[in-house]
Formats: sequence, C-alpha cells, structure tokens
Amino acid sequence: MTTLTYDYGDQMAAVGPLGASGDPHAHDLCAIHTDRLSVPKGWLVVRHETLRA
Repeated sequence: MTTLTYDYGDQMAAVGPLGASGDPHAHDLCAIHTDRLSVPKGWLVVRHETLRA
C-alpha cells in the first residue's frame, strides 16, 4: 500500500510509503491502483520508493 498526496497549485502528485492519516489531500492506494495511477495532463508525479535491504 502507498499514500497519494496532491497539490493542485503546483500541479503535482506524490506517491510514497503509507503516511499518517488526517491529511485531507492524502489517499491510501492498493498496489493495483498505485500501478495504474494517472494524473491530469501537465502534472508532475513524484514517486518516493523505500529502500529495501
């Protein structure tokens, strides 16, 4: 699972490890929806990957 956060002003979406709840702009996604994520044309997607040992 990952958390999606977005910023309309900066036209940016960020996907990363599960975050703390309470942010109205944060949405938890399952693996399928993380892989299928699409954003509006012109938006930037930043993917924060966790390091695995």
